[in-house]
Amino acid sequence: MFLVDSHCHLDGLDYQSLHKSVDDVLEKAAARDVKFCLAVATTLEGYRNMRQLVGERNNVAYSCGVHPLNQAEDYDVEELRRLAADPGVVAMGETGLDYFYTPETKPRQQESFRHHIQIGRELNKPVIVHTRDARADTLSILHEEKVTDCGGVLHCFTEDTETAGKLLDMGFYISFSGIVTFRNAEQLREAARYVPLDRILVETDSPYLAPVPHRGKENQPAMTRDVAEYMAVLKGVSLEELAVATTKNFATLFHIPDSRLQSA
Repeated sequence: MFLVDSHCHLDGLDYQSLHKSVDDVLEKAAARDVKFCLAVATTLEGYRNMRQLVGERNNVAYSCGVHPLNQAEDYDVEELRRLAADPGVVAMGETGLDYFYTPETKPRQQESFRHHIQIGRELNKPVIVHTRDARADTLSILHEEKVTDCGGVLHCFTEDTETAGKLLDMGFYISFSGIVTFRNAEQLREAARYVPLDRILVETDSPYLAPVPHRGKENQPAMTRDVAEYMAVLKGVSLEELAVATTKNFATLFHIPDSRLQSA
């Protein structure tokens, strides 16, 4: 079986007491059939540091971008374009809008979001979108910037079925994290049942949002297996079927050749 953690922050894990190294993290993941990870950046400096930490690996790809919560200072859009053009980068982001924590940076968030989509279209690389308390503006900007040209995923999905439908109409994929296992997440489970199997991804968003039964602990790529097991039950399919579908979806969205996954 082959599972992919479609969104993790390998630079954010606890390498002091929980993990010996990146190799250790990836070995723990592989032991639970999580054999490929997408390491996602939240700042340009963080992207460069993460590349240095993780290095070149068959089983790790990268995304490059500036998170909406990291808009307090300007960044160089040309540098974003240059870094994102690297062959090791398969996606833009994470980008998007978050009005919950920093509504005062709305204009800057929106401008940054547009830049990420525009560069994604130029480079033919999909966007990884974060949204919180910004549903209408997120959908509007995706539409206005013609995101269908490059595609994308709404990661760590926490919206409702109606929003899922609008994203699916744009050709988007929808990624589910450990939140789907939380006791009070019934609306999210309803959306998970609604999204077709050929548009679903699974992720950890580690080190955040550890799934049940690991709540309160640091999340890590190995726990993708817990999310996948839960999603398989929700979808009424076997774990193997869900693994095959989500791995195929990941490869299709991020233009990852089968040969690379097979060698991971």
